[in-house]
Amino acid sequence: MANPGDKVRLITKDKEIEGILMPQEGSAVFIKRKDGYNIGIDKKNIKEMKVIEKKKEKAAKPKPLKQMKGKKKILVVHTGGTIASKVDYETGGVSAKFTVDELVEMVPELADIANIECDFVSNMMSEDMNFTDYKKIINHLKKCFGRCDGIIIGHGTDTLHYTAAALSFVFENPPVPIIVVGSQRSSDRGSSDAAMNLLCAAHFIAKTEFKGVAICMHHSSNDDVCAILPATKTRKMHTSRRDAFKAINSEPFALVDKKSNIEFLAEFYESEGELKIKDKFSEKVGLIKTYPNFSHDLLQFATKHFDALVLEATGLGHLPTNTKENEKNYELLEKYIKKGHIIAITSQCLYGRVHPDVYSNLRRLSDIGCIFCEDMLPETAYIKLSWLLGNFPEKAKELLTENLRGEISERTLYKEEFID
Repeated sequence: MANPGDKVRLITKDKEIEGILMPQEGSAVFIKRKDGYNIGIDKKNIKEMKVIEKKKEKAAKPKPLKQMKGKKKILVVHTGGTIASKVDYETGGVSAKFTVDELVEMVPELADIANIECDFVSNMMSEDMNFTDYKKIINHLKKCFGRCDGIIIGHGTDTLHYTAAALSFVFENPPVPIIVVGSQRSSDRGSSDAAMNLLCAAHFIAKTEFKGVAICMHHSSNDDVCAILPATKTRKMHTSRRDAFKAINSEPFALVDKKSNIEFLAEFYESEGELKIKDKFSEKVGLIKTYPNFSHDLLQFATKHFDALVLEATGLGHLPTNTKENEKNYELLEKYIKKGHIIAITSQCLYGRVHPDVYSNLRRLSDIGCIFCEDMLPETAYIKLSWLLGNFPEKAKELLTENLRGEISERTLYKEEFID
């Protein structure tokens, strides 16, 4: 039987093809030819597959890591994503590097910064994250606080900012720093951001007294500086650039370069007191974007199936509720709120804040009980509202506009630069 990595010969009706068998998907067999190109052949057209040479297993010789006195212990917790993965160009497969030896082999400088340990929670694409997956991460972190000085969470980038916000609300006054790190490009590529993101997160933990949840990703497209970003004010703003993550209506906490120099840019949002953990999330919260020709049927469906809705409105918080045609949206929202449900209003604009008093149509929404969420990001408002209904259902309306973890700025500062 042929396995990925074996050298094989495929015999079809018309020809014979030799190459390295790659991991298989769907109805085709993929091999890597001698010239480096990959080719896929429908299984129906293959008469025979012969193994020419079995894959040679490479003997792993990890160097045992010594625990260094006087250095902090950092625990790297793996949840998935490309941050700890490497492409094997012999097979075309992606192998995950989850052990401390494998991780330090990939980024050997980590061992010079701190005593590194690794834990495995999951290996999943972040777009598949559910609240049940948050629970797995949270339960694992509860066990970690007493055995390390800091935690780095490796995470897929697509929903990394949702997870960071969720952890920020769950853990009030965490006893150690929790830095969520991702990678836009796989570790074997010359343009990868994996190693530097990990190194800068480790430097920040090792050299500062920060205690809280933050994100560490590239500050620019250059491979020289990373930003320590606030967990509740950060958003992924580009599909592929290394500096995809930006602080919105806020500044990075700090910048960290390759030489471990740290430049502080903003005060950390830290509250005082003992660790408190509230880890429930309501699944009855929806996030809906409004748009021209907005569907009343969509809004009607959502109000029937959710206890609360975050509406990503236009501009200062406008919703399609003003014309005769859209009056039915207004009436539906009014009935929904009277039943005790919550309508939270954020803005598609992201930068700036919503405000109920600028226009009369905004005041109409405020009058029926819509809650304007200041400069909170739509994603953060969704996570916060789900968390509030899970843990403080009676106080959710009151706490929604209270700044709990730095998610709301007192005032919005004017900035010339948004994103390159």
